[in-house]
Amino acid sequence: MSIRIGNAPCSWGVEFAGDPRNPDWRQVLKECAQAGYKGIELGPVGFMPEDPAVLADALAEHDLELIGGVVFRPYHDPAAWDEVLDATHRTARALKAHGAQHMVLIDSISPRRAPTAGRASEAEQMDRAEWQSFRDRIAESARIGTEEYGLTVGIHAHAAGFMDFEPELERLLNEVDEKILKICFDTGHHSYAGFDPIGFMKRHMDRISYMHFKDIDPKVKASVIQNRTGFYDACGQGIFCRLGQGDVDFPAVRQVLLDAGFQGWCTVEQDCDPTMDVTPMEDSRANREYLESIGFK
Repeated sequence: MSIRIGNAPCSWGVEFAGDPRNPDWRQVLKECAQAGYKGIELGPVGFMPEDPAVLADALAEHDLELIGGVVFRPYHDPAAWDEVLDATHRTARALKAHGAQHMVLIDSISPRRAPTAGRASEAEQMDRAEWQSFRDRIAESARIGTEEYGLTVGIHAHAAGFMDFEPELERLLNEVDEKILKICFDTGHHSYAGFDPIGFMKRHMDRISYMHFKDIDPKVKASVIQNRTGFYDACGQGIFCRLGQGDVDFPAVRQVLLDAGFQGWCTVEQDCDPTMDVTPMEDSRANREYLESIGFK
């Protein structure tokens, strides 16, 4: 099985490029390598240097390959389209400069959806016109990444955005051409949303181009859903636990990937709050060792 395991800056609490709580990008590269990984995501564009020469030297110093990057922007907000386009092009340029393949599109957290994370039956839905515009913005980002930069673009469902629950994801997949839009499948967010990650993978492996490995603490999940806790507060409460300690069946995930002949990168993400008592390098090493223990090499 030709599967490679990487990590991402969000495992060090990096969600937004300009957050003053972020660790230094060099520290993230160093600790990712020390934890035993050979690949890392870009993180939010602007966190790592956008000068290709500077970042290339740092990646080489730590023997790391750039895997991909995420456009985490408010696709649900038509007034933010210029911001979304800017992030799309900047992320795509950075990935292409370093030979990375995967650009991931995520609708960022919406105040309209935040209270119903994990509550699909209660979540506000877009009307027909709003959905069509939302879908078209995602499709245009995907087209840019695929046709203008030669990347593989995947949609990623995310708690508290308008692309969160399985029916929304499947609707989008039915309406956007597979040639420009694949799936970056996140095991943890699918569980957070209240759906079965293994069942979804079995139905859609032919469209999954990239994986995010994330686990969910079921007790914390139940608590934050009941209390309508915000996403970042849930991160601070430890909803994303070490792999193998939550409710995602990673041996089953591995088997589905193996049966499908999946090849490429699977990236570990253990989102955390950098102001809390967290140990990202230790967690990252433990996650890698767990994956090795169940057959990922």
